[in-house]
Amino acid sequence: MHLHIISWDFLCCYTVPKTQGHLPLQHCPNYIRLDRMAPVFHAAGRDLLRVPSCPLLPKHPLMDASTGWAGTMTTHFFPVYPWDKSSLKSMPVDLQQFEKLDAYALKVNVKNSVEELVKALLKQARTDLEKVRAIWMWICHHIEYDIVGYHNKSQLSSKPIDVLQTGKSICEGYAGLFEQMCSIAGIQCMKLSGYSKGYGYKMGQTFTGDSDHAWNAVHLDGRWHLLDSTWGSGAVDDSFTKFTFRYNEFYFLTHPALFINNHFPDNSNWQLLKPTLTLKDFENNMLHNSNFYMLGLLTAHPETAVIQTVNGKASVSVDCRSATLFTFKLKGTDEYGLMTLKKHGMKLDIYPQKTGSHKLQIFAKPSKASEDVYNCVLEYVVECKSVDKAMRFPKDLHQPVGPSWFTERQGFLRPSHPDPIIHTNDGRCSVTFTLGKDISILASLHSDNSSLTEDMRRRHIMQIHRGNQIELKIHLPHAGNFVLKIYAKKKSDPGNYDYIFNYLITCLNTEVKWPAFPQSYSKWVEDYEILEPLSGLLPANRNVQFKLKMHGIAKVLVQAENTYPLTQSRGYWEGTCNTSGCREVFVMVHENANHSFYSHVLKYEVETQ
Repeated sequence: MHLHIISWDFLCCYTVPKTQGHLPLQHCPNYIRLDRMAPVFHAAGRDLLRVPSCPLLPKHPLMDASTGWAGTMTTHFFPVYPWDKSSLKSMPVDLQQFEKLDAYALKVNVKNSVEELVKALLKQARTDLEKVRAIWMWICHHIEYDIVGYHNKSQLSSKPIDVLQTGKSICEGYAGLFEQMCSIAGIQCMKLSGYSKGYGYKMGQTFTGDSDHAWNAVHLDGRWHLLDSTWGSGAVDDSFTKFTFRYNEFYFLTHPALFINNHFPDNSNWQLLKPTLTLKDFENNMLHNSNFYMLGLLTAHPETAVIQTVNGKASVSVDCRSATLFTFKLKGTDEYGLMTLKKHGMKLDIYPQKTGSHKLQIFAKPSKASEDVYNCVLEYVVECKSVDKAMRFPKDLHQPVGPSWFTERQGFLRPSHPDPIIHTNDGRCSVTFTLGKDISILASLHSDNSSLTEDMRRRHIMQIHRGNQIELKIHLPHAGNFVLKIYAKKKSDPGNYDYIFNYLITCLNTEVKWPAFPQSYSKWVEDYEILEPLSGLLPANRNVQFKLKMHGIAKVLVQAENTYPLTQSRGYWEGTCNTSGCREVFVMVHENANHSFYSHVLKYEVETQ
């Protein structure tokens, strides 16, 4: 035997000397928190509970190498591999209808004999499916992994009665108890053995020698179905000292085209697939953990576990049924990539900044999840032969980048720039959106090579409102890569602004050096607009033309060394100011003709002599 270490979500394989048993192990600190009392699929996963009918195929021999049992039975094959995306299960299952049965099974406390336990469980089970469900739930929630037995085989027994009375076992005991309980209940059940991809599994590794895992097949509604109660039960900590029950619904009646992803039976007939996979296929195939499917994810590209960069770049994409949030880590950081959300998935471009092998992890969570817990769903190895130094991203860049279905939900509609990167040659650009109702926004500019104060980060961006349209006009202070961060809150909400999303703005023109826009004060109303001068830094000793769009104002003055009134014409206030002899220029408004005081609305700096 080989040791098989598993996590409750990511299932890989770890090989050690013979007869050391099978052990569950936590893989990822970010895991799905499934309710043990009432297992629930993510909504996208629930949609996958429908399964198409399969044709009845001719009789064929089935044999399990671990038991020596052989016979001729009529069964259904699942004719499609890879997975046809129709269902996570191999037969229609409504988890909500199981809630009362599940709760009952968890409360049954009989340990004097396997027969008495089955008798108690079947009091609430009418159909064969309900019988299997009750047995499955009881084992997954009452048999813990035998850590002591794993370390000391002299104290280990896999006999069903010993497993029942001690409440502990390794995978051989889980599968043996399940088989005997089903037999007592009148359900045909087989204990299967084979190779598995559990914790410690290395991508692309080969499998040789004895089997390293055991699981079961049950016969329901005229066909065989697969399940793994060891992997459905829980996990131990990294030090192998504590077991934690952590129920995993995925391994109950798993669709064979998904089960084969990490279970390779000794007898290929027990794949329940046509055509069957070879061991080489099993070794080469990409490993998707249970989170991948339970979150409603469908496919990932590339389908190979090792990715080669091309000109310093590697790309990954994921397709899913419904809106899902993603993040990633390349060697523990998200600095070396550009992830964009799509309506039905995501796209990620990776630019490693060192040659060699890099571990890439993809994480996901449902868009409506209440907790900020992302689950590891994919792992790749990125082989980088050359580095693209030009694709170094600012540290302030937050993933994902660019607008998406998520930003639409936050009220940012019809973006002028749907792509995550904005390229500008002259250092100027503008981004427009249609805003939802009652939204106030804040934007700031960030760069690794700038010493901009918080105020100046905002003053290189000008907001222009026209009805429900907003334009963000950006003037870059110098060449380089910048992050445009956008925050929002409800106008009626006195609280802080929440981060929504960001763009990456790039400019290669080293001659770019735009000054900030003028400073605005609280009396500058949202739908006012500056047409000229846009620069917050005015030339000295010059006549400067002013044109401002403001409404509800009685008078407008420009205060320099002297005071210059602006005149109103067709909704605009226009005039000229001379900057001689002053360091600052203010625009002031007289809001009410009956009042004598003016309010400052804009402030300009004047170039020094």
